[in-house]
Amino acid sequence: MSVPCCWQCTTPLLSAVSPNSYFNQVWINPITDSNAACASVSATPRHAQADEILLKAGALQRAIFDSANFSCIATDAKGVIQIFNVGAERMLGYTASEVMNQITPADISDPQEVVVRARELSEEFGTPITPGFEALVFKASRGIEDIYELTYFRKDGTRFPAVVSVTALRDAGDLIIGYLLIGTDNTARKLVEAEQHKLDQRLRDQQFYTRSLIESNIDALMTTDPSGIVTDVNKQMEALTGRTRDELIGAPFKGNFTDPERAEAAIKLVLNDKKVTDFELTARALDGKQTVVSYNATTFYDRDRRLQGVFAAARDVTERKRFELELKQARAVAESASRAKSDFLASMSHEIRTPMNAIMGIADLLAKTTLSDQQGKYVQIFRRAGDNLLNLINDILDLSKVEASQLELERTGFALDDLIEKVAEMVSGRALEKNLTLVYEIAPDILTDLVGDPTRLRQVLLNLVGNAIKFTETGTVVLRVAIGSTASTPNSLLFSVTDSGIGIAREKLANVFERFTQADTSTTRRFGGSGLGLTICKRLVELMDGRIWVESRLGAGSKFSFEVPFEIWAGGNLRANIPVGTEFEPPLRALRILLVEDSPDNRIITLAYLEDAPYIVDIAENGAIACEMFQANPYDLVLMDRQMPVMDGLTATRIIRAWERQNARRPTLIIALTASALKGDREMCLASGCTAYLTKPIKQEVLLRAIKHHSALIPDRLAEGDGAIRVGSNNDRLADAFIGNARRNLAIMQAALAAADFKTISSLGHGLRGAGGMFGYPALTDIGAEIEFAADSGNEATARRWVDDLSVFLAHCPAHTPTASETQGL
Repeated sequence: MSVPCCWQCTTPLLSAVSPNSYFNQVWINPITDSNAACASVSATPRHAQADEILLKAGALQRAIFDSANFSCIATDAKGVIQIFNVGAERMLGYTASEVMNQITPADISDPQEVVVRARELSEEFGTPITPGFEALVFKASRGIEDIYELTYFRKDGTRFPAVVSVTALRDAGDLIIGYLLIGTDNTARKLVEAEQHKLDQRLRDQQFYTRSLIESNIDALMTTDPSGIVTDVNKQMEALTGRTRDELIGAPFKGNFTDPERAEAAIKLVLNDKKVTDFELTARALDGKQTVVSYNATTFYDRDRRLQGVFAAARDVTERKRFELELKQARAVAESASRAKSDFLASMSHEIRTPMNAIMGIADLLAKTTLSDQQGKYVQIFRRAGDNLLNLINDILDLSKVEASQLELERTGFALDDLIEKVAEMVSGRALEKNLTLVYEIAPDILTDLVGDPTRLRQVLLNLVGNAIKFTETGTVVLRVAIGSTASTPNSLLFSVTDSGIGIAREKLANVFERFTQADTSTTRRFGGSGLGLTICKRLVELMDGRIWVESRLGAGSKFSFEVPFEIWAGGNLRANIPVGTEFEPPLRALRILLVEDSPDNRIITLAYLEDAPYIVDIAENGAIACEMFQANPYDLVLMDRQMPVMDGLTATRIIRAWERQNARRPTLIIALTASALKGDREMCLASGCTAYLTKPIKQEVLLRAIKHHSALIPDRLAEGDGAIRVGSNNDRLADAFIGNARRNLAIMQAALAAADFKTISSLGHGLRGAGGMFGYPALTDIGAEIEFAADSGNEATARRWVDDLSVFLAHCPAHTPTASETQGL
């Protein structure tokens, strides 16, 4: 049953009401079976139309009340619902008739929240508050504005959050006659808040993650604004500078470095280029400690692409700098050692090849004279020992070049069949001496015109075939060439050398390609050799992008194989360019030659080589004399030694070429003769202006072939100048010429002693040491060595004593008659 509700009102309810009319009472009566209520208003009109105005105002207020989107619930003083507007019906799912005069707002509220609210209010006001309606209106009953959040239950049992505003309704006597609870559905806001909470939490998580990354980074990290003021740092930056985060933030970035201007330039650089990498700075801590850092930075922006500042990382590179310095020093030491090694090898090459040139030359010349059988055998031993020594020197130099990555392969066209035939021809003599059968086979389907390094391929084959002959006493040595088996490498050729020799034990196979290694020490004693040959073969094959291996059984022979890729030659006929035979073929053209050589012995050998040729030879002892003679006389060809006192051969060549250009002369043929065989020697000789390059020791046929080949285009001309030597045959003069040179050098040494010119004394002693033995005067070798050592030590007394001994020795030598060669300074 509906109970009318009435309250007093002393204020105008609507501005449309006349200021002279006031509502005294408002009676609200529910309409049975309806969601509406009837309001009766009593007023004290001051004008005749007051009743009509009041009725209109009431109707307007009722329309507003019922059309509101929020719930309006009015209760009596005990909390029983008296008014339940349309907004409340929509929000809670109840009709007004279902709740009015039947329940309180507490009945549609979450009881647990009501209990919690009662407890909190009890604690706040210090008075017990019963969980229920009292807890919902307690503050309003005390005249305190009260707005709170509460969960309402709908009729269907669902829940939703609401924001409730509670106002106490009072009568004219200020007594509470009820309460008005205005609620709004807070679901949408709660969803927004929940989503915002998720976003906030995600942001906090991301910030925490980012901060963790920043703090765990080994680099000192910081951010600055565009003007270079620090806005944030990590712990590593604090440790680097010795300052706290608070001390760093707000301070200029540049103040943390030994060079503030450079640090400021780093900021400007990153602002200009958007990024800076590995910019080196030195950080300075509060305690003065300095740390070299690598500064890396980039600009950062907000979501609208507005520049916010610079993000920078400073990594401590002190250890790296120390390591780089040590590496640099180690590299310098290694380079110095490499240079020393190269210099040593160059020196040794020169020192060994110079006397070797004389040794091999004398042996060749002796072999061409009339000798007894016994003498012939001695000469052959002489020549063979010289060849072995020369091969050892070449092996050591080759291995040194490979290990120093200084050996460069040639890429040129060559005919494989001609190369194989030449290899077989070169070793056939050794095979014949041992009555071995030497066979070579090239598969018929192989294209033999190739591109590669024929010199190094020939070197590998000669080594392998030579070893096969060396270690085989009876039977056959076979050299085969077949199509390679490497499918991924086109034009790959498989070379194999098979012998029926002593073989290799299984446990020794893994070491055969190691340097200075042979199957066992008895092999070295029995067959000789340095053990470098196979090592060099392996390195050369690998340089040619190939591989090498061995198959062998002790006592059953060996098979060495290697596979190397080649390109196919696409040019013309290669065989037309390959010289046939190795013997010197007359006739020769008449030429005038300038021989530039400081070694008397090598001058003698070279003249002996040329004695049967129609050449006129002038001699210069060094490059300076050669330049003077060249400008004074016309020459068809110059044989230029490279290393000489006063002026070396390369300098002399450059001067000669410059003089030819200045005087519009046709370039004269200049063949360099050098005892050095290291990387770059050939290039340096050619770069200085030399036409060709020959390495000592030089064989007669090689020298004559080179002269013949390069002089083919020289116009016929033979001009004999003063002092020219007509080369003739007289080998008996060689020893006499040597003694004559030694006597002249003795006089030079004695003069040098008076002037304390130890360099000249050392040079002459060195020459005497290198040549004495080969001319049958071993005592002179010993004396020369002592003179050289004393001069190098600066010991004048010792040097003088040995020079005196030299004088005594030469005085007791047989009388010597000067020859034409000597008069020319041989």
